[in-house]
Amino acid sequence: MLFTSHHLGELDLPNRIVMPLMTRSRAAHGEVATELMAQYYAQRAGAGLIVSEGTQISQQGQGYAWTPGIYTREQIAGWRKVTDAVHAAGGRMFAQLWHVGRVSHVALQAEGAAPVSSSALLAEGVKVFVDVEGRGSEAGVGEMVQHSAPRALRVEEIAGIVGDYAQAARNALEAGFDGVELHGANGYLINQFIDSQANARDDEYGGSLPNRLRFLREVAQAVFDVVGPGRLGVRLAPLTTLQGAVDDTPQATYLAAAKLLDDIGAAYIHIAEADWDDAPDMPDAFREALRIVYRSSLIYSGRYTKERAERALRSGWADLIGFGRPFIANPDLPYRLEHDLSLGEGDRTRYFGGGAQGYIDYPHAA
Repeated sequence: MLFTSHHLGELDLPNRIVMPLMTRSRAAHGEVATELMAQYYAQRAGAGLIVSEGTQISQQGQGYAWTPGIYTREQIAGWRKVTDAVHAAGGRMFAQLWHVGRVSHVALQAEGAAPVSSSALLAEGVKVFVDVEGRGSEAGVGEMVQHSAPRALRVEEIAGIVGDYAQAARNALEAGFDGVELHGANGYLINQFIDSQANARDDEYGGSLPNRLRFLREVAQAVFDVVGPGRLGVRLAPLTTLQGAVDDTPQATYLAAAKLLDDIGAAYIHIAEADWDDAPDMPDAFREALRIVYRSSLIYSGRYTKERAERALRSGWADLIGFGRPFIANPDLPYRLEHDLSLGEGDRTRYFGGGAQGYIDYPHAA
């Protein structure tokens, strides 16, 4: 089933393989996507669907050095080069819209301001990547540092951030993307509102589950109103505890989130599973419950092999499978999987920052 087609909105995907977001920190000055990035994504256009690396919706939304944005004219033009290259190679691509919230540093914020979050809670041990020497992405010289202490967003500020998401969605369509994916996982801003231990608010955006889901609802609805049916996906991480985002009742919380997104009409939910070596498996009962409350396409990304992906698709609880890191060293991953070829290993020292080496120089099998 992995190599059968799938209908996603107005797109006919030639296979069920998704290249999910992977931060590579190769953007140029001004957080602009480059010709090098266009090459990188076009090389991987054999995926049924490509989801771009996390792309901040504003300067405030940036949490790592050299990540691309989609809020200036120059950034839109840079991304247009990428989408044109992917489409010319026969691919399909969604932009992943990103606001990191508290997972940032004052060095990345305008005038050294504090990062913002649902609440003024520091996540101890959560680090971000900063350009300590100011040498730019090609130098690849950065440092992981503790994220800066955030401040809680005022209620009157939240509508402005919802508007930033909507404008970023307009910009993504102008840049030629086939749709957008909201990053609601991995401890970033949307996740900071959803998860109970990251949200200490006592107003209409905190406390009860409907209140904690309010920000997700407002952002998803605003973006859906821009992009329309078939063009909105949302990434969620129901049972992980990344970057200090922990929920007391995760299964109930994320089934409610899925129902909310089903009501809005999202084209897919992209489930981020824990992918470390000894991570627990997601319970089958939760997967089956998710399939009941959410009627559109479900993508799962995690520690998937070809065999595990096939089992997931045959089970009926997954429609598409994201492979992540294997795409780094295997630009033709779908071909390799289909023909049972060996997979290359990526150079971890060149994952973030740098130039062509360890980015676009991995070989194709044929």
